[in-house]
Amino acid sequence: MSNPALPRSQAGLILLLGSMTGLGAVAGDIYLPSLPEVMADLGTSREWVQATITATMLGGAAGQLVIGPLSDRYGRRQPVLVGLALHVAASIGIIFTPSITLLIGLRFFQGVGNASAGVVAMAIIRDLRSGSRAAKLLSQLMLVIGVAPLFAPTIGTALAGLGTWRYAFVFLAVVGIGLGAVVWRRVPDTRSDEVKQVATGLGAAFRAYGRLLRDYRFMGYALIPGLAQSAMMAWVISSPFLVRTAYGRAATVFALIFALCGVFMVIGAQVNAALVYRFKPKALLLVALPVELALAVAGLALTLVGWGGLWGLVAGVAALLFMSGMVPANASALALSRHGEASGAASALIGTTQLGFTALVMSLLSLLGDSQHEMVAVQAAVLAVALGIVLAGGGYRRRPDRRLGRGEPRPTL
Repeated sequence: MSNPALPRSQAGLILLLGSMTGLGAVAGDIYLPSLPEVMADLGTSREWVQATITATMLGGAAGQLVIGPLSDRYGRRQPVLVGLALHVAASIGIIFTPSITLLIGLRFFQGVGNASAGVVAMAIIRDLRSGSRAAKLLSQLMLVIGVAPLFAPTIGTALAGLGTWRYAFVFLAVVGIGLGAVVWRRVPDTRSDEVKQVATGLGAAFRAYGRLLRDYRFMGYALIPGLAQSAMMAWVISSPFLVRTAYGRAATVFALIFALCGVFMVIGAQVNAALVYRFKPKALLLVALPVELALAVAGLALTLVGWGGLWGLVAGVAALLFMSGMVPANASALALSRHGEASGAASALIGTTQLGFTALVMSLLSLLGDSQHEMVAVQAAVLAVALGIVLAGGGYRRRPDRRLGRGEPRPTL
């Protein structure tokens, strides 16, 4: 029998939780450079190939809604192990898939499995930290969460160079097995007594969503990470075709550009980690979001007049991602600070909005086209909504703090 214990060092804790949270992003990004090859291999269109990424996001959104309450009810470790088993099974199925429709279905179930690790990692953070301390830990996690997906396309390119894009999913299956072994040995049940008392049954666990949805301040902050991630994912979904097709660059060049832009997001998150104890999370949001929005509007203006070219686009995206690194951690910390009695469900709802918005944006770009004009226009739109929510006080309308969990401290905004 395993007697799991979280790593004692901060670095070890960050590496463990970051690996759990980053699995979904790695699974989504690893074969981005190979999308044109997937399209040719399966004899399909660009829209159908992009739908494989959207399916992963939708699977992750659905999975988090189920797994979050289950982790409150049954503990943190078991749901992750079941989800990782599903991730491995889906990855193996993709290796042998003969059609785009089966690939889309398997990617959906892969997203469901990935969701288990990410939502439980967020719940553990809420079990251990709150407020500015949670925001700092979330920012530090970007060293793992951000770096892993940055190099995923490079790994995917190298694996595809060995023979086929399917090798990326051999790699993902191995990663899932390895992470499962680590979770078995290192993830205990971190639930507080309050969580255990409230989550007395599965029905009660799902009723937690009703309480969360009625807390408009929570929902406001819960939407912001999804909106910010949508701006980033507009670049992710468009970049393979912009860089490789519109600008005619090789897969290796795309992988380097993708990594370079992502490095700026990681740096932004580390700047946020340094600032979060000196400034309140909401104050940092009120700086980062207006700057991000201004960058998106400037990028739209430049593309409309045809200035900048590829490297102008890359410079603008890198600056926008730098500011984006300061948004999700602060917004998530503000949302999670309100509901310690249902941390699993709260984490799941935040994650679901992130993936849901991302899937919506990806579908929208598939319909509109993924040229620079559409990409930066979508970025400007979602960031404007996020800024509006923060300026409104976190929610669409103000509610008294009686919706906080019993005994939960009033959050510092």
